[in-house]
Amino acid sequence: MIVSKRNSMRLAAVTAVSVLSIGLAGTAIAATPSAPSAQPVAATVAASGSSAAAAAQAGITAKPSVSSVHAWELFRVSGTTTGLKPGTKVTLQQKQHGSWVTLPASVNTNRNGAYSLGVKLGIKGLNELRIVSGNTVSPVFTVTVG
Repeated sequence: MIVSKRNSMRLAAVTAVSVLSIGLAGTAIAATPSAPSAQPVAATVAASGSSAAAAAQAGITAKPSVSSVHAWELFRVSGTTTGLKPGTKVTLQQKQHGSWVTLPASVNTNRNGAYSLGVKLGIKGLNELRIVSGNTVSPVFTVTVG
């Protein structure tokens, strides 16, 4: 893929690293600094139609391992899901120019509904991010890229 210099500043490269083993997750998380006191939070967007009741009970938490990183530095986003089937795909989205853009970073949840995603961002400044699965959306969290 050829990327012009102008567009390279707009790109966010995201590397999805699915870690379903607690041993591997512990190793990967230990390699990255932890956020000072970030608390995971959950939110739900109800689906329309007959599955609205099931979606109303679904939720996703998301917690970045850091609050700021250098461009292209690896960090993790981890959390849990409730009301979703084990193995459900969760995907990272980034707010760009007022719209949510799905990034090429997704992972399936483990049997307990947990996930851990390795992420690298290239857009400098305050990045608004969230995790989505269908109509279920985590609250927005931010990571500053310097």
